[in-house]
Amino acid sequence: MDVTIISTEFLHTLIRFVVCFVFNGIIINQLYYKKSHRRDFYFTFMVMSVAIFFLVYFMMGMERAKATMGVGLGLFGIFSIMRYRTDAMPVREMTYLFVIICLSVVHAMADNYVELAIVDVLTFGTILLCEINLKVKQTKLIQYDRIELIKPEKRAELKADLEARTGLKIIKVDVGGIDFLKDSAVLRVTYEGDKASDVNAQYEVRKSQWREM
Repeated sequence: MDVTIISTEFLHTLIRFVVCFVFNGIIINQLYYKKSHRRDFYFTFMVMSVAIFFLVYFMMGMERAKATMGVGLGLFGIFSIMRYRTDAMPVREMTYLFVIICLSVVHAMADNYVELAIVDVLTFGTILLCEINLKVKQTKLIQYDRIELIKPEKRAELKADLEARTGLKIIKVDVGGIDFLKDSAVLRVTYEGDKASDVNAQYEVRKSQWREM
């Protein structure tokens, strides 16, 4: 009596998983990590890719043809709830997370390898073009003590003081929350630089403080 340990369908699923894992790894390593150098998000994206793939696969069951949009809507509903219960994520990281989730769902549900390859190539090409042509400006949030310089008429003096104290070539300064009791303000500084790891870096000051401080 023949005993089938792994079905043919599951073998095809494993092939799609390998393709998904490798392709998402290329996107994360070659497009995202080269600019951001964020190991925490690198880990998050890769593990999320694996978890989403198998979650979607087993949520749909073994009969792929009977999968409905309810699976996808329910999945994105779960992550919408998670989004509101976590700290604010930079827009670039949020975009890559959404791309990784979408590709994992597509690879888990797809049956046609040609269509899957076309989707992968188009996705990679679109991200690559955006990364090449749309440069992300580097920003920092700075808690600033000389609030007498935050007046609009003293903006040039403010930039000069920040450049002298930080050593950065500053492009623009935006004034956020002001605390007159502590004589301090929160500034969003946009600057030039070669250190890509500062792009959308982890904020020392939370975004809530940017609005309310």
